[in-house]
Amino acid sequence: MAEKVKLSKDGSSIDFVQSDSLPTSLKKFRQSPEIEGFYRFIFENDLQKEAYEILDRIIIQRKAKKAGAKKEAAAAAKEEKAAAAKKDLKAKKK
Repeated sequence: MAEKVKLSKDGSSIDFVQSDSLPTSLKKFRQSPEIEGFYRFIFENDLQKEAYEILDRIIIQRKAKKAGAKKEAAAAAKEEKAAAAKKDLKAKKK
């Protein structure tokens, strides 16, 4: 399928085969030449532990960001509900 990943002589860059279209499914994404080359690079250079740690950090950051956004949305909804209740109370007093 894809050839071995090519590392530059000084080790500062990696050559991957790039495709023109984006994969439409998760299975196709994992089998795309770019991702396959990335997996191969990690395996051939024995970087599994480092890759796992990096991906784990990214997942934790995304979960924290998502939880923060969820709390923020809940707080905004609560404020909106309180404002609507206050407006209804004023309308009833008149």
